[in-house]
Amino acid sequence: MLELRSLSKTYEGKPLLTDVSFTVETGETVCLLGASGSGKSTLLRIIAGLESPDHGTITFDGLDLASTPPHLRDFGLVFQDYALFPHLTVFQNVAFGLKMRKASNDEITARVADVVRLVNLTGFENRKITDLSGGEQQRVALARALAILPRLLMFDEPLGALDRALKDEVLSELRAILHQTRIPAIYVTHDQEEAFTIADRILLLHEGCILREGTPAEVWAHPGSAWAARFLNVGNVVEGQVKGQKSKVGIWQVETSLGLVSVSCGHSHATGERIGLLLSPSPRGRGARGEVVLTVTAQVEDVLFQREQFKVQLRGGLFIHKKDAPKVGEVIPATFGVECLGHE
Repeated sequence: MLELRSLSKTYEGKPLLTDVSFTVETGETVCLLGASGSGKSTLLRIIAGLESPDHGTITFDGLDLASTPPHLRDFGLVFQDYALFPHLTVFQNVAFGLKMRKASNDEITARVADVVRLVNLTGFENRKITDLSGGEQQRVALARALAILPRLLMFDEPLGALDRALKDEVLSELRAILHQTRIPAIYVTHDQEEAFTIADRILLLHEGCILREGTPAEVWAHPGSAWAARFLNVGNVVEGQVKGQKSKVGIWQVETSLGLVSVSCGHSHATGERIGLLLSPSPRGRGARGEVVLTVTAQVEDVLFQREQFKVQLRGGLFIHKKDAPKVGEVIPATFGVECLGHE
């Protein structure tokens, strides 16, 4: 198990990472998801041993890695640009790490055959890297990382150069390989769809801090902050001012651009405090669980087709999802689940 405890890092007096702590269990894929500049790649470089933290510790199976150089950590890395050797064949690229470890020829041959088969590249061993497609090159990079039997796999925006169709294909294969090998993995990306496809657990990173942690379903259902809700685009984030509490404990009255809205939450609020509310475009039966549901009437401004549903843009900046497309200009009712996101 990999464990990070209270990692912090600054650059030119500015914090890059602040008190970052998390674990990665055997067989688990943890995704670091955040915008550019959030600290994702810096964190990966620290785990790899390419940079040192200012504070905090990194352990693997209980052993502190502070004095362990990168090449002795037995961690595999896969990058966006693949970092392959273009003048070498697929076999030679995959075998590179094993040769650096002075493995025998028989061991290299057997191990390369195993991982090439695992990534569905059997028969490609003698091809040059320059003769491969982007997806095939990414498979070679993965095979090279797997060949050394790494204790941990790390991916830094590995599919950024692939088109959507190819990315979906490689993601599906990669997830299957990670589950089959049971190698713990850290996957860094800014692409939300990638993260929710590949991850067993997601860490939302913002300005060097972990703002939300949970399974993809948990993070999507309850992003936990206004920033996270906007970044994930899970619903409409509306700013409001607390006007007071209803007679029922935990029900607050919040003044918003939509009028007075009731919200149920476990936060402590003060009258006059500004908070963020998440209006989910698909309430998912929230009212049945005692949570607040809000219905408004608004004019349709635009309709966007998104695979199996339509995203309906409403006047006032709100949006909902519908199976059938209404007409632009039509006035329709819209129902939202209301969730308090805390301080705006």
